[in-house]
Amino acid sequence: MAKHKAGPVVNPGAAGDAIPAVDPRLLVREEGLSGYVGEFKRKLRAGDLGSLPVIIGLVVICAIFQSLNANFLSAENINNIAVTMVATGMMAVGIIFVLLLGEIDLSVGSVSGVSGAIVAVLAVTHGVNEWLAVLAAIAGGALIGSIHGFFFAKIGAPAFAVTLSGLLFWSGFMLQLLGSNGTINLDSEGVVGKLTTYYFSDVAAAYGLAAVAVAVYFLSAFLDARRRSAAGVPSRPLSEVLLRTGLLAVVAFTAASVFNQYKGMPLAVLLFLLVLVGTDFLLRRTGFGRKIFALGGSVEASRRAGINVDMIRIAVFAIAGTFAAVGGLFWASKIAAANQSAGAGDLLMNVIAAAVIGGTSLFGGRGRTWNALLGVMVITSIQYGLALQGIATPIQYMITGAVLLATVVIDSVTRKTQKTAGRA
Repeated sequence: MAKHKAGPVVNPGAAGDAIPAVDPRLLVREEGLSGYVGEFKRKLRAGDLGSLPVIIGLVVICAIFQSLNANFLSAENINNIAVTMVATGMMAVGIIFVLLLGEIDLSVGSVSGVSGAIVAVLAVTHGVNEWLAVLAAIAGGALIGSIHGFFFAKIGAPAFAVTLSGLLFWSGFMLQLLGSNGTINLDSEGVVGKLTTYYFSDVAAAYGLAAVAVAVYFLSAFLDARRRSAAGVPSRPLSEVLLRTGLLAVVAFTAASVFNQYKGMPLAVLLFLLVLVGTDFLLRRTGFGRKIFALGGSVEASRRAGINVDMIRIAVFAIAGTFAAVGGLFWASKIAAANQSAGAGDLLMNVIAAAVIGGTSLFGGRGRTWNALLGVMVITSIQYGLALQGIATPIQYMITGAVLLATVVIDSVTRKTQKTAGRA
C-alpha cells in the first residue's frame, strides 16, 4: 500500500482573496484631514469626545464672565484663580483614583482638615520642625486612607458607608486636635505658608517651564511614535505630533506670559503640574495603573487575571487620603491657619465635581488625572466670576450644583451611547 506524506492543505485561491485586517486608526491617518473629520463624526455619534466638551465649556465660561466684567481675564485674577484651584485640584487627583474603581470617598474634606490641624499642632504648639510636621500630616492622610481601604477591601463594607463614617470621625478628630481655641495661626513665611504665597518672580522661570514642557512633550510623543511604528502598530504621523506640540506651546507660553504680568510663576501651580504629570505617568505607563483601570472595568475579571484586588483597593484609598492631606496643606496655607471650618462647606462637593466635570466617569474605568485640572478650572472660574458679579453664596452653590448635575447626566448619556455603539 502506498504511503502518502501528510502535508498542509493549501487553497491558493482563498489565500489570494483574503483581505488582511487593517487597524482603523491607520486608515484615519492615511486619509489625512478627511480621515480625521470622519473619525470626529464617528466619535460624536458614539458619544466619545473626551475632554473637548469641557474645554469648550471653559472657553464659554471665560467669554461670558469677561463680557460681564473686564477684570475677569486680568493677570491678577487669573493668578488668583490658578493658586486657589490647587488645593481642590490636589484633592481631586486623589478622588479620581477612587472613581476609576467605580467607588467614592466622602471623607476627603475632613481628612484635609486633619492634615492642617496636625501641622499646626506639631509645628506651632509643640515646636516640631515644620518639614517633619508636613511629612507627618501627609503620612497621616495616607494612613487614614489605608484604614478606609482596609474596611472596604478586607471587611467588605461599602466604600460609601466607610468614608461617610470617616467624614464624621475625622471631623471630630480635627476638632479634638485644635482644642477649645479652635484656630491655630501658621507662620506665613514658613513651609506651609509659602505654598500659596511664593512666586518665581524671574520671567525666565515661567517661560523656561513652558519651554521645557513643550520640549518634553514633543520628544515623548516623537519617540513613542517611532517606537510604535517600528513595532508595526498604529502611531501618530509627524505632522500630528507637530500640530499637538504647537497647540501645547500656544497654551503654555500664553499662561507663562499671563503669570509674568503679575507676580511670576506661582509655586503652587508648579507643584500641581508636577503632580499631574507624575500621576498621569503612574496610571497610563505602569502595571499598577493598568490594574486600577482593569479593576474599574470588572472586579471578577481582574481576580481571574491574577490581580490582587484587595491590595489595589487599599492602595487607591491610601492615595486618595494622601492627596486629601496635601490639599489640606494648601488650604491651610491659603488662610495661614488651621481652624474648625477646614474641610467643611462645599469643599467635598467641589472636589468630586472637579473630577467628574473634568471627564472622569462616576461608573469607573474611565478618566485621567489631567481631568482634575480641567474640572477645577471650571469650578474655580465659575466661583470667581460669580464673586466678581456680587452673586450671593447660596446662588453660587445652586449654579455649581446645576453644573455638576449636567455633567453627571452627560456622563450617563455618554455611557448609554457607547453601549449602543458597541464601545462599552
